[in-house]
Amino acid sequence: MNQKILTISLNPALDSAAEVGVVVADLKLRCENPSLEPGGGGVNVSRAIALLGGESTAFVALGGATGNMMAELLSKSGLDLHRFNGPGMTRQSTAIRETSTGRQFRFGQPGPAWQVADSARALREIEALLAPEMLVVATGSLPPGVPDDFYVALGQLVKAMGAQMIVDTSGRAQNAMLAKGHGLMQVLRMDRHESEQLAGEKLDTRAAAARFAQSIATQGLAELVILARGANGSVFATPSGCFHCVSPKGAVVSKVGAGDSFVGGLALGLAQGLGFEAAGKLATAAAAAAVRTPGSQLCEPAMVERLLADTILTAV
Repeated sequence: MNQKILTISLNPALDSAAEVGVVVADLKLRCENPSLEPGGGGVNVSRAIALLGGESTAFVALGGATGNMMAELLSKSGLDLHRFNGPGMTRQSTAIRETSTGRQFRFGQPGPAWQVADSARALREIEALLAPEMLVVATGSLPPGVPDDFYVALGQLVKAMGAQMIVDTSGRAQNAMLAKGHGLMQVLRMDRHESEQLAGEKLDTRAAAARFAQSIATQGLAELVILARGANGSVFATPSGCFHCVSPKGAVVSKVGAGDSFVGGLALGLAQGLGFEAAGKLATAAAAAAVRTPGSQLCEPAMVERLLADTILTAV
């Protein structure tokens, strides 16, 4: 079994990263080891899938000079790019690592404003790319002006085509999926902050996280609900059971792209016919590998393989 994978990036970013000894206000700081990578949501998911030996089509909204630069970088990476001509200029993001402390400072721009016609045009172009049994990955934030329920409308198209969808978003897009996305998602993933906001309480233990995740799954929102817990792994819940995956801890170099590497590993595993548990272990190892690389570099295959061997899955 090898499902086709389509990733969706409405709000990608041209990711720059660098290092500085100490971050000090009001001074011109001389940075070292600069890098520039295409990033944001589905772009990173597709990059991670490629690193892990898989293939995907990346639907990416690009605009202006920064969009042209991203398109060039993506073409050099060998990704199958479907370029959507979006409005304005593709946003930029910056990650600065303070080498004296290891802390990372991350800055993200909101992205260009869309009109209603832009969103409708994007849905039409995505619909033309859909195929039965395809796995569609909807990740990342929505640009300003895109309707809150864009991913809901996308999920309806995906379901009508007989395809499946993974959703990993936040804010207004996540709220819309929670309110209107019943039966439209195979997988719903959220981070710890998002899940605790939704729960209205701290989810400090695996058991608490598992109970909350399963309460969402039993509502029919998704077949699999995942709550990310940072260095403590992730909790996975279906209506019938829960499990936890964690990889060995190591030095964190950069957290950029860790969540997207997780989703990339999960999507690739499911597309190759792995069950939720095996795909969850691959996803967990991919995320753990990503934090060990600098800037917006993602999961190195050799590191993923090493970590996968020591990734622990436990029933909750």
